[in-house]
Amino acid sequence: MTDDALAPAPRIADESIQLVDARNRPCGSAPRATMRRYRYWHRATYIVVRNTAGEICVQRRTLTKEVFPGGLDLAAGGVVGAGEAVHLAARRELAEELGIVGVPLRHVLEFVHAAGGHHIFGSAYLVDHDGPLRLQAEEVAEVSWHSPAEALALDGVTPDTRQAVEALWRAGRLGEAS
Repeated sequence: MTDDALAPAPRIADESIQLVDARNRPCGSAPRATMRRYRYWHRATYIVVRNTAGEICVQRRTLTKEVFPGGLDLAAGGVVGAGEAVHLAARRELAEELGIVGVPLRHVLEFVHAAGGHHIFGSAYLVDHDGPLRLQAEEVAEVSWHSPAEALALDGVTPDTRQAVEALWRAGRLGEAS
């Protein structure tokens, strides 16, 4: 039996995703599976969680994730639901994945990720958090903390979260915690 035969089947959430055109203007919605299949443009949030030591939280994705199973995410986040405001999607994803609620989110920058069949308008946020985490078992296998430079040097980092953290690094936003 091959390793692929032993791997769990990916789960694709049955939710409606906000679609946008190539200029980031809303143009309808589609189920997540349809958005992935046809590689539609969509929006996603990227929340980099930083502790007072200046380290960022790195998440190991579960093996059942539909995209990059078992990969490393340098940010919490995910796709924006149909009709959902981007900042509310960021709060929702942060609460779902890491159990972080009631902390200020700082919107830092926007970027475009168009690679590997993905067409994403990304919104990057920073949050400072030293408290406990409550991991979402369906999506997050484990977490670790690394300096931004160490995190960017890790193998297996998802390309979109790497791009988000690289953009924050270049913008000088990953220095001392504020």
